[in-house]
Amino acid sequence: MITFLKGILTDALPTQAVIDVNGVGYEVLIPLSSFEKLPELGQAVTLKTQLVVREDSQTLYGFATDGERDLFRLIQSVSGIGPRLALNVLSGMDVGSFKGAIAAGDVKRLSSINGVGKKTAERMVLELKDKLGLASGETTALGQGATPHDKTIADTASALEALGTKSAEAQKAAEAARAMLGPQASVEELVRAALKGGR
Repeated sequence: MITFLKGILTDALPTQAVIDVNGVGYEVLIPLSSFEKLPELGQAVTLKTQLVVREDSQTLYGFATDGERDLFRLIQSVSGIGPRLALNVLSGMDVGSFKGAIAAGDVKRLSSINGVGKKTAERMVLELKDKLGLASGETTALGQGATPHDKTIADTASALEALGTKSAEAQKAAEAARAMLGPQASVEELVRAALKGGR
């Protein structure tokens, strides 16, 4: 089992990163919350990881904190939820907000996450309410690195496309979110605002 990767960040998109570990490049799928915490390209980085093996693929998922990885694992214990949807959940809501929504039984808020319908949200509340104590620990494993503002719109549009928005709509939604939240808004904040605006 690969439990973490420590190396040099060679490439980063809102939904994935590539880490050079002693000359081997590992492609890791990440949630938006982890993307925001990545350092600049060429800098040292550590990601907590979860390897998901299927008959036709092996996919490595990466997280900035133990809390994100624990929640990623926990969400998949809900019937009908796989790793891709679990990653979407983490991209649409941070760990604290998710726990709060589950504790409050806030189905409406949970179903606002891209790919999560009302029935799935209801299942999550029902099946996770008693398990939430397992998804704890918010220790950041990464160096903090800000995304340059000139990349923010492009990264936001790219993330929206990865989450199912059409290309032309993604760019417009990213720009609209920036206009609403201001130039200091992060990619994560812009994506969440854009996804809410599209509903």
